[in-house]
Amino acid sequence: MTDTTRIKLAVDAMGGDFAPKEIVKGVNLAIKNNPNLELVLYGDESQIKEYLEENERVSIVHCSSKLDMGVKDPIREIRTNKDLSLSKAFQAVHDHECAGAVTCGPTQGVVVAAHMIVKKVPGMQRIALCPIMPEFGGKSRLLLDVGANVELRPEHIVQIAHFASVYLKESNGVENPLVGLVNIGSEPGKGREVDKETYEALKNDPQINFFGNIEPKEMFFSDCDILVTDGYCGNLVLKTLEGTAKAVGKELEKAIKSSFWSSLGYVLFMKGAMKKFKKKVSGDDVGGALLFGVDGVIVKSHGSSNAYTFSKAIERCAMGVRGNYVEVMKQRLSAESSDQNQDK
Repeated sequence: MTDTTRIKLAVDAMGGDFAPKEIVKGVNLAIKNNPNLELVLYGDESQIKEYLEENERVSIVHCSSKLDMGVKDPIREIRTNKDLSLSKAFQAVHDHECAGAVTCGPTQGVVVAAHMIVKKVPGMQRIALCPIMPEFGGKSRLLLDVGANVELRPEHIVQIAHFASVYLKESNGVENPLVGLVNIGSEPGKGREVDKETYEALKNDPQINFFGNIEPKEMFFSDCDILVTDGYCGNLVLKTLEGTAKAVGKELEKAIKSSFWSSLGYVLFMKGAMKKFKKKVSGDDVGGALLFGVDGVIVKSHGSSNAYTFSKAIERCAMGVRGNYVEVMKQRLSAESSDQNQDK
């Protein structure tokens, strides 16, 4: 059965390297492909209108300012400048005017704005930035945290594992998501003291389907649906994967151009397969990373996103809203809090 419920999302039209052009073109694509979507664009109205195709399901809220990618003090900027496009988009989520928000804004600014404006879900100790990794071995995987927190204690990692599990079940239909802990070895007892403690906490939690430790080299081949670690390690892993994919692509291109026969073989036999591979590792179909732990569905797309990628980020946000995972997690945390109060 097709869901005909209208979903209203806020879009920060001024965030990212190619805003507002690519952002607005992404809006045009998303609104064409999703008849039950309504979008509110926050940003410079005159600039937005240069690229926006007229549609009754799209509106504009003019904002005189944007959060620059190189801002040195996002906390101060967000606190003092109330007309930022990012802040107004997030305020719409906080005020329940929109069900979710999408932005290409700077990661630190997005995390700060989420903390200050959208606010954490009651009971959540930390928030986490969670990209969906490219699909290999028949499934895609969540990796978190990748930068919202440099350090996390074991109880924080357990809690974000809960949040990710609820998301996959409610929004993606994964009934019992398998959770792995990113570590330097697969055996129990590996890693830093915090990793050992996290291993035990995940293993002993009855609501988490725990696989065990996962080495980064096994991430794309494991049965795990969710890979958890602190923001420092997660960010290193993610950027290493991105860099490796770029390096492999450049070396393949160099090898193809190295001789006439290599070029001919590529055209005759490999061109289609290489296009599919490039699309898979690029992550364009994923759209962006989810921000778990805040009281609303927030998707952070890459700063260099093109129109297609941003349209997919919008669709990712809408899918999260349909899954209602934030409300399910709030209910779980509320029940846990009640149980703890009864035990006292």
